[in-house]
Amino acid sequence: MSATTSFDWQSTPASVWRRHRSGLRAIRRLDPVQWQDLKGIDRQQQALARNTERFLAGEPSNNALLWGSRGTGKSSLIKALLNRYQERGLRMIEVDKDDLVNLPEIVDDICELPFRFVIFCDDLSFDVGESSYKALKSVLEGSLELPPENVRVYATSNRRHLMPEFMSDNLKSEMRDGELHPAEAIEEQVSLADRFGLQLSFYAFSQAVYLQAVDALFPDFDDREGLHREAIRFATAKGVRNGRTAQQFYRQFAGEQDLGRLK
Repeated sequence: MSATTSFDWQSTPASVWRRHRSGLRAIRRLDPVQWQDLKGIDRQQQALARNTERFLAGEPSNNALLWGSRGTGKSSLIKALLNRYQERGLRMIEVDKDDLVNLPEIVDDICELPFRFVIFCDDLSFDVGESSYKALKSVLEGSLELPPENVRVYATSNRRHLMPEFMSDNLKSEMRDGELHPAEAIEEQVSLADRFGLQLSFYAFSQAVYLQAVDALFPDFDDREGLHREAIRFATAKGVRNGRTAQQFYRQFAGEQDLGRLK
């Protein structure tokens, strides 16, 4: 019996693949982020929830790619998804990009189990010359054998197409009989991302959304105007407004009520 099939999925909602033991390790301390804690990504939440509910119900559903600006809640959304749906049979396996070569074996071991599995690949991207994405392709769409009905891949990435894009690739494209024919390199870049039927884009927060995230983290702070002023100053120093910046601001100043101490 493999290390995956012998795993206690009844009591463990999530695990991570460890290459050195060639098996799974239970995630002992799940990130507690809750669905309602997420701000500014309502559209993405609704789309991913609907897709996941269809998956859990055995209805047609898609693999999902969450791409876009850093720190905007892509990973947090998937973590919150597990906390929301684990009681309905959702299970999650985190697989690092460098371990994707093991993905077909992992999927083989779970395809007959009575749970619905999301393979979570965080911060997924590939450089020129890497070939591990080929194992991912076979799981996304299958080959001679169809992909299992109880497995979906949810990935996050800063790259829309998961692979680097170079100006030289565009220069190799051709126009024939009035139709644009992309270069082979571009076709390869796009073909992997195309296998994710649900693609959700994430963008940097507006100031209003950023302050909503800050307010949610400081529900009992008395001086809202002062809090917002310091939160904006903090984001300006970092050069980015997003959920991660709001969390970092909270971790630095949680518990403070005296604005003078925020300076």
